[in-house]
Amino acid sequence: MSDTVAYALLVYTALQIVVTIHALSSDTTSMLPLFALVVLVCAIIPLFRHYERHWEGLDDVAAADPLHKPLFRRDQLSVWLFAVGLPFAVTGLFKAVGSLLG
Repeated sequence: MSDTVAYALLVYTALQIVVTIHALSSDTTSMLPLFALVVLVCAIIPLFRHYERHWEGLDDVAAADPLHKPLFRRDQLSVWLFAVGLPFAVTGLFKAVGSLLG
C-alpha cells in the first residue's frame, strides 16, 4: 500500500496544482481557489494515512493471504479515486459557491 499511496500523492499533487492554477487564472478576484487548495491539503494526508495504517501492521504471511486481496484492491481503488477525483470535486465546489456568492 505504501507504493500506492506514494504514487497517488504524486498524481494528486500534480492535479491539485493544475486545477488550482487553472481556477486562479480564470477567476483572479476570488480567494476561494486558494482556500480549496488548503482544504485539499488538510484532507488528503489524514485520509491516505488511514489507508496506509490499515495495511502496515500486516506481516508478510498475512499480507500474502489470498483473502486479503479483494480488500487490498478495494483500498487501492479508493486511494486512486480520491487522488484523481478530489482536486476536481473540491475546486468545482468552491467555484460553484464562489459564483453563487459573487
